[in-house]
Amino acid sequence: MNQPLRLALVTAILAAFSVSSHAADDAPTVTISGFGTAALTAADTDDVEYARFNQAAGVGNSPRAGVDSNFGIQGTAKINDWLSFTAQGLARKNARDSYGAELSWAFAKFKVSDEVSIRVGRIGMPVYMISDFRQVGYANTMIRPSQEVYGQVYGDSYDGIDAMYQHNFGETTVTAQVGVGKMSTKVVGDNRIEYKPATTIHIVAENGPFTLRFGRADAKVTLEDSETLDGLLATLRKVGMGNVANQLSVTDVDGSFTSLGFTMDYKNVLLQTEYAVRKTDSLVIHDTTSYYAMLGYRFGKVTPYYYYGNVKQDSDRAYAGLPSTGPLAPLSAGVNTAMKAGLQSTNAVGVRWDFHKSAALKVQVDRIKPRDGSGTFLNAKPGLRDAVNVYAAGIDFVF
Repeated sequence: MNQPLRLALVTAILAAFSVSSHAADDAPTVTISGFGTAALTAADTDDVEYARFNQAAGVGNSPRAGVDSNFGIQGTAKINDWLSFTAQGLARKNARDSYGAELSWAFAKFKVSDEVSIRVGRIGMPVYMISDFRQVGYANTMIRPSQEVYGQVYGDSYDGIDAMYQHNFGETTVTAQVGVGKMSTKVVGDNRIEYKPATTIHIVAENGPFTLRFGRADAKVTLEDSETLDGLLATLRKVGMGNVANQLSVTDVDGSFTSLGFTMDYKNVLLQTEYAVRKTDSLVIHDTTSYYAMLGYRFGKVTPYYYYGNVKQDSDRAYAGLPSTGPLAPLSAGVNTAMKAGLQSTNAVGVRWDFHKSAALKVQVDRIKPRDGSGTFLNAKPGLRDAVNVYAAGIDFVF
């Protein structure tokens, strides 16, 4: 466990003891809560490895616990009516193929009025429908968020400030959130991606069982410490292809992510869907359009569901005019490989059983079909077949 996370957790625990021993005083009110998932995941082949977004290794035929399992703990100290502090730690498999702990939230919240609040610190980056609770399996119907959509933006949180406004218009509650900050996070292969600065807009309208959500994020994007990309760019410039290298470079390039989501929980019918568009000025972080839809029906405590997700690339998947034969052909192949996003579609069926007031059992089967490559699979062997089945079963819990 890293030092900042250890310090935050110890502080929260000590504060909790302080509150319990001085209940009669005007001490801060401290609450501690947690969540987790204990799951096993496997694929029906060893020709690929299935992993969640930004995990360095995945799973083949032999079931593994690391893909879909995690554990989080959160503490909030309410100092008074207008000031509170929140910290959240999360342990999960990461970009180094090991379990790692991270301080995912650490912010102070200032309540300006009944409708306006400001947060300062490490804040969840609101780029998706379920950004604030995508790691909380119990809060979601499916065993994991959509790989097709939720793999489009690296990182979960950023360091900065945001302001939130919430108002009721009749029976509709509207929440508007704007923020600015920076984020630096490791990605697979010890690369590091940085968004600096990043600005976000997040608007949610809720009316009874219906929720409509719009989000937009813009940032200057830089990819650091990528030996593969740095080597490719250096070679291109060495052979006189500096223009190609500039278009592949990821140094302070403009990037944006726009998404629209909708959920419904009406008379036992569950619907959740998102549509997202990513754009950048680099041919390496590809322009994509992604979407998914999940439909379920609740029979008492049992909820079967179906999911479909897809991602397509809007930018070119090959650089026109590069030599296809001769000594530069391997270099051309490297350029074209870098320009290809992992494309795939997924059909999944699953069932959720709420066997306890704070725990749920989930079983899910995904049939994932890559296109023009290996999709989001890792370490694919040559001759990848048409589709791969992925099986997962786990228990989500909160406390």
